[in-house]
Amino acid sequence: MNKKILIPLIIISALILLGTNQAISSFKNKEQSPEITTKIKEIKGIASWYGPGFQGRPTASGERYDINAFTAAHRTLKFGTKVRVTNLNNDRSVIVRINDRGPFNQKRIIDLSGAAANSIGMIETGLAPVKIEILER
Repeated sequence: MNKKILIPLIIISALILLGTNQAISSFKNKEQSPEITTKIKEIKGIASWYGPGFQGRPTASGERYDINAFTAAHRTLKFGTKVRVTNLNNDRSVIVRINDRGPFNQKRIIDLSGAAANSIGMIETGLAPVKIEILER
C-alpha cells in the first residue's frame, strides 16, 4: 500500500479508537454513578428538633450528635448536603449540614439540632413550618 495513504489511515484509525474508548469509558463511569436528573430546589413542611437526650449518640452518618452543631436529619438527602432552613413563622433562617436520617414522624420533613432550632426560634414550640432550600449536594 502507498505510504501517502497508509500513514493518514493509521492516524485516523488511532483517533477513532481513542475516541471510542474514551466514549465507552465515559459511559461506564456514568453507569456506575448515575446522576440525579430531577433537582428539587425547595421543600416546605414541618420541622422538629432533637435535643439533649441524643447528645453524643452516633448518627446515621457515623458522627456523634452534637446539640451545638448546625446539623440536621433528613430522610433522603445525601450526607454532607447543605440546606437553608427558613422558619416561615418569623422568616429566620439557618444553614445546616445533613448528617443523620429522620425524622421518623412522616408528618415532618427535617429534624434540626438544638443550635439550629434555637437560631430560627423554634426551641419553645418544638415544631415550625419551614422552607428547605438545597444549597450544596
